[in-house]
Amino acid sequence: MPKTIRFGESVPGYDIRVLNEREIRAAAGLFFVATLVSFLVILFTDNFVPVKYVLTIFFLDFAVRVFISPRLAPSLVIGRFIVRRQTPEYVGAAQKKFAWVIGLVLSATMFTFLVIVNAYSPITGITCLVCLIFLYFESSFGICLGCKVYSLVYRRKAQYCPGEVCNAKQPIQRTSGSQWLMVALLIAVVVLIAVWGNGYFKRTPHYLFEKPAK
Repeated sequence: MPKTIRFGESVPGYDIRVLNEREIRAAAGLFFVATLVSFLVILFTDNFVPVKYVLTIFFLDFAVRVFISPRLAPSLVIGRFIVRRQTPEYVGAAQKKFAWVIGLVLSATMFTFLVIVNAYSPITGITCLVCLIFLYFESSFGICLGCKVYSLVYRRKAQYCPGEVCNAKQPIQRTSGSQWLMVALLIAVVVLIAVWGNGYFKRTPHYLFEKPAK
């Protein structure tokens, strides 16, 4: 099969086809920002034009990933260029393809309703929210939620997971009770501030080089 239309790369030292997680995260970040901004435009201006463009690009890009090759998907090409100086982090191609099929189904659903039918509903809103969650976890934390579903569906452990999450944790990765206690204390402090100091926080800031109005 020609290199440009196969799914995944053959890399020495890996017995299955793999993909570069760094460029995938970069592409996910691009889509997350574009989707979030277009969603906010709808909320604040009731303008659906930007999201229609974003959904069209989203759908076509995922169709190329799944049916042709990730090498030719525009978002991954841009992502590869952005992280070209970073050492690749290889992940199994099989679970990524499964995750992208989920992304294709979600984007096709939104594309059909919002672009073709030209109608919105709770279906499009929930689907958009799910996409944002998937993209955010991928771009911010390197957690592929679709890959988690892959392991549940096929009842087998995925190979070469992002950040080696399939492997056992190292001691430095474990969280202790005292660490969680500090998280709980911070939350408690924020709650107390919200209860007792919200009035102070609601005061409008004044320009630093002018005296505040009395």
